[in-house]
Amino acid sequence: MAEAAAALDRATAEGLAGIEGRRVPVACTVDRRITRSKKALRDALIVLMEERGFDGITVNDLCVRADLNRGTFYNHYQDKEDLLETFEDEIMEELDRFQAKMKDLSLKEILYFQVKKKPLPFLVELFDYLREEGRFLHAVLGPGGDVGFGPRLRDSVCGNLIQSILHERYRNDPTPFVNYYIAFFASAYLGVIMQWIETGMRESSEEMALIAMRLLFIKPGESIKL
Repeated sequence: MAEAAAALDRATAEGLAGIEGRRVPVACTVDRRITRSKKALRDALIVLMEERGFDGITVNDLCVRADLNRGTFYNHYQDKEDLLETFEDEIMEELDRFQAKMKDLSLKEILYFQVKKKPLPFLVELFDYLREEGRFLHAVLGPGGDVGFGPRLRDSVCGNLIQSILHERYRNDPTPFVNYYIAFFASAYLGVIMQWIETGMRESSEEMALIAMRLLFIKPGESIKL
């Protein structure tokens, strides 16, 4: 009996040691809590912007909807403007990774995909990302969102996309007309993105990539078909 009891004690001790060895570090637990709080606030912000518009939201509204106390909010953000700006900056930082791919694009490559009627892989990836962030973009680009975010998206993505396909002599030494050309198409492409988001993103990323390229090369009077 004594031997059996000793064996049981050893097994119990080993089991507890195993549990202790698998214990999640405190830092990881804190990080997960912060991540959950941030997601809850982001979801609350999206819903409330759609319902009331950003100007009609208070920090208390966000905390109530996210089921968080105000102390948790102020541990991470100064005010609701800081919260919105943080989420917008995260979107722009993610979009920055597309900048290098834009710079690597050549008109020859684009024309190849256009002639073959194949979606440009870079654009497919871009629309994939925009779809992932569709709920946030719908809210922030909508009437109750941030009027300053659209121009940021236009300049960072749409403007750089147009610049990437310009001939080098126009890219490095633009004339006033070239600047207007870039502004025209950049604004048009932002309109395409907003139309897609506002209508529920029904088209696939591949279809949107084809549409984006077709719109760039369509000629006046030409049949409007994909």
